[in-house]
Amino acid sequence: MDKVEEDFSSRGCSPVFSGSPLPPRRQLGFIKNSKTKLSCEQERDLYPNCDVSIWLRSCEKEVTTPLKGSIKGVVPEWLKGSLIRNGPGSLKVGEEEFTHLFDSSALLHRFEIKDEEVTYQCRFLDSEVFRKNWTAKRIVMAEFGTKVVEDPCHSIFKRIAAIFSSEASDNAMISVYPFGDELYAFNEIPIIHEINPETLETKCRIKIDEYVSVVCHSSHPHVLRDGTVYNLGLSVYPTGLYHTIIKFPKKENEDSKAMFRNAEIVASIPARWKLNPSYMHSFGITDNFYIIIEQPLSISVPGIVKSKFKNEPLAGCFRWYHEEYTRISVVSRNTGKLYKTFYAESFFYLHVINQYELDNHIVLDICVYQDPNMLDCMYIETMKSMQQNLNYAKMFRSRPARFVLPLNPPPSCTKGNLIDLEGTNAKARYLPNGEVLVQPVKLCNIGCETPRINYDKYLGKPYRYFYAISADVDAENPGTLIKVDTSDKSTLIWNEKNCYPSEPIFVPAPESQTEDDGVILSALVWGGEDTNHVGLLILDAQTFKEIGRAEFHTETPVPKCLHGWFLPK
Repeated sequence: MDKVEEDFSSRGCSPVFSGSPLPPRRQLGFIKNSKTKLSCEQERDLYPNCDVSIWLRSCEKEVTTPLKGSIKGVVPEWLKGSLIRNGPGSLKVGEEEFTHLFDSSALLHRFEIKDEEVTYQCRFLDSEVFRKNWTAKRIVMAEFGTKVVEDPCHSIFKRIAAIFSSEASDNAMISVYPFGDELYAFNEIPIIHEINPETLETKCRIKIDEYVSVVCHSSHPHVLRDGTVYNLGLSVYPTGLYHTIIKFPKKENEDSKAMFRNAEIVASIPARWKLNPSYMHSFGITDNFYIIIEQPLSISVPGIVKSKFKNEPLAGCFRWYHEEYTRISVVSRNTGKLYKTFYAESFFYLHVINQYELDNHIVLDICVYQDPNMLDCMYIETMKSMQQNLNYAKMFRSRPARFVLPLNPPPSCTKGNLIDLEGTNAKARYLPNGEVLVQPVKLCNIGCETPRINYDKYLGKPYRYFYAISADVDAENPGTLIKVDTSDKSTLIWNEKNCYPSEPIFVPAPESQTEDDGVILSALVWGGEDTNHVGLLILDAQTFKEIGRAEFHTETPVPKCLHGWFLPK
């Protein structure tokens, strides 16, 4: 098996938890101890080749009146609807600047496709923290990586009171998801904002913790074909911290908030480390199981108390226990209880690609990193100096990995591979204490992020293709879209000089006959001085060739966005 990189990072904390159920972790195949040498191109040190300015721009003027795009090529006649995007919008508040990309004020984008034409709008999310910041003309609340400059009127007693309040930034700048016929902007604080999908106006603010007992939730819920929504949260019970699955039942009537009032926790497992719950940005779901991945990046509860008291950023509460295994819990959707647990070498992840059941196994595909150093890569000063940082590209390196989880391995097989599934070289074996250790295989040797699939038909089902953007910032052209065939591990790419696409979203053709029968939509920005320029790219999903695009020139700089959703008409 090929390795992703030569060494694990030893940065961050690495305490040993008492009472660990596992023996000392050994470095195994996927990343370490590989006998397969990397090519000379992969072995040599490469500086980043990415134009960082695309992330550092600040929108200076909202585009509320739709701009009509200049069309090149063809917009398919059948393609009708709106692509809504979310992401960083402004790093500035008055004379102050945020210090981490995840703290930037959320900016929503809308590309409407109708009658073979495309229009563009953008608007800031009208969150409470956005209004407070812009009213005060300074940063008034600590964010993920940004410390607050203390207001002299903010006494120590107010800081003590803040520890016991639920006050937190509601800057939901990560993703957007539909709940029935409503659209919401998400972050990982359990506060979401309803967005008008036509004007991008912020309609209302929903506190999820007023409906179900959670203190945080994933930025990536799952929306099933019948409209039911599931998300992963963290709950505090008298017996400790629990990772919980929240179900928001499908909308049955015109009551806009019924999905929240009827929400319920349908599954829970105790957090692996009682005062250090694992950080989880996404999770898996199949016909019969939820998949919860507890990576060794955890959030220190004592650290949160300390950071709140000192108005320190949340990033300081993270702990990386690189000597610990990653734990993968398979939870029954029928009972809500733990079904089986697996372990893997430590890795960091943000996004699960897809997962499915096959012949008494679960196939689980994830974009994996060796460690969470890529979060450090998104500090603004680090980004500005990336071209002088020889380690930057390695810190950002990810690879798509396939884990195979044997649901009922033979109890007597103490040696050898426990996986009895054709078409994969993934491995699983028993550890000395009887736990099962799974070892993945790479799906391709290209860095992939923000992966998307034919979601409506293949979520939790056997699938073949996924689409992603490049995570190799040292590539000859880092602004690359990728189509990965998980069956033969081949790839198709699209790129254009000085052009940077965002997360590729698959839209199926009417009455599509194959998994990749449709188009890929991706928002475009351009590097260098071409700051006031945004576009929508349309690719044939099968050939990965450009069909058409719409380009817009705005009065304001347009920064690169993160995640989005297509709303068909």
